[in-house]
Amino acid sequence: MGHALYRKYRPLKLKDVAGQDHITSTLTNAIKKEKIAHAYLFTGPRGVGKTSVARILAHEINHVDYTSQSSHMDIIEIDAASNRGIEEIRDLREKVYIAPTTSKYKIYIIDEVHMLTTYAFNALLKTLEEPPEHVVFILATTDAHKLPDTIISRTQRYNFKSVSNQDLINQLKMIAKTERLSITDSAVELIAEHGMGSFRDAISMLDQLNGVHGTIDADDIHDLLGVPSNTLVKTLINTIDECNNLAEVSTILEDMYQKGYQPAGIADSTISLLRSEVIEKNDNVSNKLMLIKDLLDVASSFNPNRFLEITLLKYAQLGSVTEKNPKTITTPKNEEITKPIPTKKTETKKPVEASIKPDEIVYDSLLTENVFSNLLQNLKTKYNTLYSIIRMAEHEFIDDELVLTFKFAFHQKRVSEKSNQQIITDLLQKITGKKTKLTCLLGQVENQNITSDINPNKEEDKIKTVSNIFGGAELLES
Repeated sequence: MGHALYRKYRPLKLKDVAGQDHITSTLTNAIKKEKIAHAYLFTGPRGVGKTSVARILAHEINHVDYTSQSSHMDIIEIDAASNRGIEEIRDLREKVYIAPTTSKYKIYIIDEVHMLTTYAFNALLKTLEEPPEHVVFILATTDAHKLPDTIISRTQRYNFKSVSNQDLINQLKMIAKTERLSITDSAVELIAEHGMGSFRDAISMLDQLNGVHGTIDADDIHDLLGVPSNTLVKTLINTIDECNNLAEVSTILEDMYQKGYQPAGIADSTISLLRSEVIEKNDNVSNKLMLIKDLLDVASSFNPNRFLEITLLKYAQLGSVTEKNPKTITTPKNEEITKPIPTKKTETKKPVEASIKPDEIVYDSLLTENVFSNLLQNLKTKYNTLYSIIRMAEHEFIDDELVLTFKFAFHQKRVSEKSNQQIITDLLQKITGKKTKLTCLLGQVENQNITSDINPNKEEDKIKTVSNIFGGAELLES
């Protein structure tokens, strides 16, 4: 069975590690001068070489050759994700005092060290404070902020950085040439861009394309990643800017979904293109930035397909990323800013023959329901009690105000508390990008169901009262 390309082309010497010269040069000089620390900490994003450098360093400290297949009795690797308990660390503490078999040092590489439990960290701390002379620890993690300061302070810390696009491109071209893969420069650049500074991710993408017949081009990369090309995204943006028929935007999106493009991928590609236009052309910045902000929430949405559609429809209806008829207004601090005049017509209580289009009415309904569903989903995740109360309330959006009507006074009182109001308005601002006022009302009809004239001596009246309180639920008598 063949090895994955990222394993096959893993560096075997510190000098072969690309993109981390600030670390490899320091470690090389320390080995030459035999200034070996008792504990190292490698931190940084995934796929940038932390584990590879840890293995190379362990072998070079002990002056033994390193190959991708080699194993050495005095170099012990521990995966903290699956060996995270206190028992494993106690076992390590007992074994560190056993002298190395053939080398000068016994070296422990603990990968994803942030996964250790608090008790395990406490057990490891004593060993890091006073390790035997023959022991070296090399800790690696993607989440250094999860490590206790007491652990970090007892190590030499090296921060790995994301690999530059040019380093990724050079590495990919070298591998493609060695593997005799025919690939265009634009395809290599696209892989490097979506590798996002990770050697492993970029090389894995190249590995997936190994079976493509003929020359690998940019279209193959788009199909692999499930993201549309810039041409398709540009067509979508132009349609949002220019079309008067909202159905056309939905049609383009559905066509993208049919081709296998994912909502998050479409959102990312759109963000990338809009970002380039903002930076390079510096025009229509305000609306473009607002659209980018909304698109960032697509991947985490409860229903990404519909969230993306509604977001794009919203901007299509409002004039989207084209700012028209700018109007200068004054902020409370008397600072002048420019904002577009909304093109959407104000909704009034007129007959259906009014100038509001049917498409706009359907869209408003979809948008507000999506906002309320998003609010409930966020509340359910962190504030379950509030979620249980608000989901039973009637809701209505009136301009920038959410009106909640409750059946019971104690529900209204609970949601009206300042802290709870703050939670809800903060979530609404995160979802909609604007401040929304919250109004809590008590439903009059339902409130009258509970009267003060109940005869306490009549059991039947008591049961009816309780039934009213719980919305007519079935009562079980003991």
